[in-house]
Amino acid sequence: MLPRIVKAEARGAHKVWLRFADGVEGEVDLKAELWGEVFEPLKDPVEFGKLRLNEELGTVVWPNGADFAPEFLYKRLRPDYTLKPTPESGAA
Repeated sequence: MLPRIVKAEARGAHKVWLRFADGVEGEVDLKAELWGEVFEPLKDPVEFGKLRLNEELGTVVWPNGADFAPEFLYKRLRPDYTLKPTPESGAA
């Protein structure tokens, strides 16, 4: 099962506080991840602060279309996390 973010807040210039559905929570510094066409604008603290929780996707998004996969963010808080494949229905 994919991790789902249930609460998110911008904290400082490039940090975000996250709470996941399973209760894991903490602060992630994304400064080193803000490169490339989509993420470069988020180096501006005002733009970074526009983050929102997209409940349908279960992750954080920005008005310019940037987002981070929830499993990537979860792994930043729990380095031992590995995504386990879901067994196919009907499989023995």
